[in-house]
Amino acid sequence: MLALLLALGSSLAYGCADFLGGLGARKAHVLRTVMIAAPASLAVELLLWPFLGASFDVGALGWGAASGVASAAAFAMLYRTLAIGPMNVLSPVTALVSAALPVVVGLLQGEHLGAAGLLGLPLALTAVVLVSAGHGAGAARPSRTALLLALGAGAAIALQLVFLHQAPSDSGVAPLIVGRAVSSAITLTAAGLLRRRLGPERPAYAMAATAGVLDSVANLLFLLAVRSGDLTVVAVITALYPAGTVLLARGVLAERIHRGQLVGLGTAAVAVGLLALT
Repeated sequence: MLALLLALGSSLAYGCADFLGGLGARKAHVLRTVMIAAPASLAVELLLWPFLGASFDVGALGWGAASGVASAAAFAMLYRTLAIGPMNVLSPVTALVSAALPVVVGLLQGEHLGAAGLLGLPLALTAVVLVSAGHGAGAARPSRTALLLALGAGAAIALQLVFLHQAPSDSGVAPLIVGRAVSSAITLTAAGLLRRRLGPERPAYAMAATAGVLDSVANLLFLLAVRSGDLTVVAVITALYPAGTVLLARGVLAERIHRGQLVGLGTAAVAVGLLALT
């Protein structure tokens, strides 16, 4: 139950972070947004170090660095994806892809689900599909470029989560700190190399920084959840974060929520209840 609650918290934080990051990327080049968000995330993790501890052994350094490379790619592709829009279609597509790989890895590593989990797992994946499949007549349809970016972002997010899961369980927040330091370095380097292509627009500093802070909180809650539960369950619950993004897009941007998406939200609630019994 603790792992489930932590995963739900991670899902909520990811959903809010994606919404703010996507909005920020609409106001300026995506790298301008990420170069604010990534260091903000690192600052949060450094502040958590004295409270949660950190052990920088070889495993934490290696897996943390790998997660940082994946995180940098995920940041850039995801925020660009959400900037193109529509958020209420592309975010769930990304989530579905990001859930598949961790589930496969967890099952291959010998994790087992009870009867409720065997029913709840496919229901949760179905919920993500339903939320993403709600567009109909008169609704905005994503471009091919946006869909490809969404798929790439989902794969990068999945790799980030798997790499964090592989880090030693007694390493504290070390994998998060190393990962965010690496992703920040990659982001700032890319921004420096491409500075002439970034345009004159200033980033939405507060929005980008808040997105980074929420992403850091989401990563922490995921790490704590996966250390107290199964990757298979935690990854799927975390992948339900589009629900938050979709609802925020509806309330703030007036993007349409269709009947299929509402069914998906209800299915997600049932799936969470079943997985809680696992």
